[in-house]
Amino acid sequence: MERLPAYPLITCDPYFSLWSFSDRLTDEDSRHWTGQVKPLTGDLVIDGTAYRFMGTGGRPLAQQTVCVSPTRTQYHFSNELVELTLSFITPLLPQDLDLMSSPLSFADLTVINRDHKPHRIDIRWQASPRFCYNAEAAQPDQETRELLQPAMMGGQLKYASGKAAWMGRRQQPVLSHSGDYVTIDWGYLYLAVPEAAATGADETETTYGSDETPGLEARLSWKALAARQSATGFLLLAYDDIASLNYYGDLCRGYWARNGKTVMQLIEAGIREHDTIISRCQVFDQDLSALARQAGGEDYALICAAAFRQSIAAHKLIADRQGNPIFVSKECFSNGCAATVDVSYPSIPLYLIYNPELVVGMLRPILHFARQPVWPYQFAPHDAGRYPQLCGNVYGLSAAEKAVRPANGECFPPYYAYPAGQDIYDLHEQMPVEECGNLLIMAAAAARGLDLTGFIEENMDLFTQWVAYLIRYGEDPGEQLCTDDFAGHLAHNVNLAAKAVMGVEAYAYLCRQLGRTRDADAYHRMAQQQAKSWLERADRGDHTALVFDRETGWSLKYNLVWDLIWDSRLFPAALYEKETQWYLHQSNPYGVPLDSRATYTKSDWLAWAATLAPDARTRQEILRPIKNFLASSPDRVPFGDWYDTKTAQALHFRARSVQGGVFMPLLLEQSRQ
Repeated sequence: MERLPAYPLITCDPYFSLWSFSDRLTDEDSRHWTGQVKPLTGDLVIDGTAYRFMGTGGRPLAQQTVCVSPTRTQYHFSNELVELTLSFITPLLPQDLDLMSSPLSFADLTVINRDHKPHRIDIRWQASPRFCYNAEAAQPDQETRELLQPAMMGGQLKYASGKAAWMGRRQQPVLSHSGDYVTIDWGYLYLAVPEAAATGADETETTYGSDETPGLEARLSWKALAARQSATGFLLLAYDDIASLNYYGDLCRGYWARNGKTVMQLIEAGIREHDTIISRCQVFDQDLSALARQAGGEDYALICAAAFRQSIAAHKLIADRQGNPIFVSKECFSNGCAATVDVSYPSIPLYLIYNPELVVGMLRPILHFARQPVWPYQFAPHDAGRYPQLCGNVYGLSAAEKAVRPANGECFPPYYAYPAGQDIYDLHEQMPVEECGNLLIMAAAAARGLDLTGFIEENMDLFTQWVAYLIRYGEDPGEQLCTDDFAGHLAHNVNLAAKAVMGVEAYAYLCRQLGRTRDADAYHRMAQQQAKSWLERADRGDHTALVFDRETGWSLKYNLVWDLIWDSRLFPAALYEKETQWYLHQSNPYGVPLDSRATYTKSDWLAWAATLAPDARTRQEILRPIKNFLASSPDRVPFGDWYDTKTAQALHFRARSVQGGVFMPLLLEQSRQ
């Protein structure tokens, strides 16, 4: 049994996201990643006696085990009469954007009759109306103190390949809120099953309760499952959010629906193509797991499996007016920002491996806002709004703007439409070197896997502006924030200066992509000069410094990893050996701290630091504590990236897209092929 703090069940996007926060699927009801209870319950009925296999209440099936692979979480139950295997599969295959963006997930079932005589077997599923509204916003009834459920409606549908039931709110406040610890308040949930003939069942059915007692139910029945025989079936859950994002005034559906495809067509295709989709997921899981074992061993394979669906499902994929993919992250359990640059940056290893077009999709919202009159600065923005409203940068607002800042659940004004000269940002609260370096590195990294000549030419003016900022201010950054903003402002940040060096090298590569060889060579020389200066000022004997102007202190130099990925050779091999040996000596039971100021770390940056290791043994020793954190954390929340290395306590963050960063060792292996 593979212990995780929380197990992914349905992981399509930031709103359609269902998890188990317990070791056993029957210990408590399923939850959204925010912690809101969203019950999906299941019973296995044997000759009229019900055994609960999911959710609370009733008699639980015994002897439960669980294992996790990149696209699948599989549970196994058994008693003296039957065995039940239940697999939750979300087909997040990054090479197939239509499938990856589809808001559907499967629950596959296999029942084996262990007894010597036949039994009637019924499998029943129930889905709560809580899937369709934000329970935290519901007002309590003053007499009962129970949450008042909004008025609901629903019904049943018949397809050529199966049946479905649906439900949703009678009032549909589409895209009516923004914020962090909130769930969706609009759209429709669908629960579908194939026709009985397609599964070998004697009967399948889906129903909607009633408007007074709303809920969805699905049933699969075998009237006489023979002794020692097995039966298989599946159900499909889908969520039609009607409109996914407000993208600078355009209300956009998911990428899968960009050409007019309806959720009805999506569900019917999902039922019809189930076997093919599941087979593709199995092949993907096997390949990814094998590559992870080669790169970092069994522990690393589990880390990648725990991170894969979480990272993708913290995004929403849409298309802009030109049909370009726009891949928008939600800064989960952090501040709810949309398309945050320093959240996108750590996540990109996963997407560079499987589909660099998704990294370009992360860049587009920021590049769009950077051209708006309200953003007059020579450095890059931090974000593009607060999910699901892409209204323009909302981080680091001025004191006057903060005074009227919308509360969590409310919406910001359309900053993208503001005229120039509004002065709504506090420059002290921005991340200028951080975001300029991030965006240049992301663009160059994506360009190594794609022909981005047109994209680079279109945005070269911004890239040129940002590299000029790095050259002027990045070699020895002033007091400012970096992506680890929870640690506060820090002047002369050595790791941030390393990012500036790699940002200049990234710009050199962008020039080379455009055939501007002379410029490329000139900027490469600038990066070499900055790297030489960095080495001289950062060296502290057996490690490098935290800040340039102090002798004491150290930090993970995760930003150096691009020197290895790109084989740019700006820094000597001896530096990486020295650094990673230092990290091993600083390690605690659950990992190397982020820096010498505190005992906490970030799992994404720790994986980047492990990638610096010159040998497999050192890499595995740095990675292993992340797996130990997953096995030991007392906080039952989806894979937290910020945690204490001595106690394994998760520190606020959860379910974030940054866990795509744990794939950095795999990206290095790919770059060397």
